Amino acid sequence: MPHVSNEDRPVYLRLRDTIAAMILEGKVREGDALPSVRSLAAEYGANPLTVAKAYQTFQDEGLVTVRRGVGMFVSEGAAERLRDTERRDFLEQRWPGIAAQIRRLGLDVEELVGRALA
Repeated sequence: MPHVSNEDRPVYLRLRDTIAAMILEGKVREGDALPSVRSLAAEYGANPLTVAKAYQTFQDEGLVTVRRGVGMFVSEGAAERLRDTERRDFLEQRWPGIAAQIRRLGLDVEELVGRALA
């Protein structure tokens, strides 16, 4: 399986990852408003339509609610549902390639875990 770098992913998916991290890290909590499309576009130098597409993925998944004229808000239970989805994606899509690379390079798993927890 070829390695896909973060830069190889579409911009809207990279923005989605950034927004997901904000939710998972508690920078934006349940009930909080997400930054406006325009402000996030300005902050990341992205096209507002690209930001809107990233936000739409959260809306499609029921992780945010839209209040017309007010903005998008993180739905109740969104962080836990997002964490479950991200875990599943990591274990099913990313981990097999990482595990294969660990084996190829002969890396010591205990050392890796120690570095991750340091």
